[in-house]
Amino acid sequence: MSRQKIIKILKEKNPKLSEKDLEDILNIFSDNIVSALRIGKKVVLKGFGVFFIKKIKEKHNARNPKTSEIIYIPERNKVRFRPSKQLKELINK
Repeated sequence: MSRQKIIKILKEKNPKLSEKDLEDILNIFSDNIVSALRIGKKVVLKGFGVFFIKKIKEKHNARNPKTSEIIYIPERNKVRFRPSKQLKELINK
């Protein structure tokens, strides 16, 4: 589902709010998730799931498959999502 579809659905459910207001709300929501993840906090949305950061270890002996050259891959962070039990049940009905 695209960002515009989400705004359209929110507009149908909240006709008093303008599309600009709904877009601002969506931007604030996503920006707050990003800023919390940047400082290493978990984002828990009750009934939906948890966003968290997982550290991926560095690799000293990775190999470029095209040239067979040995390359170094530094440690990095990866955003992960764990759905709640309620969300899993709703999806698997």
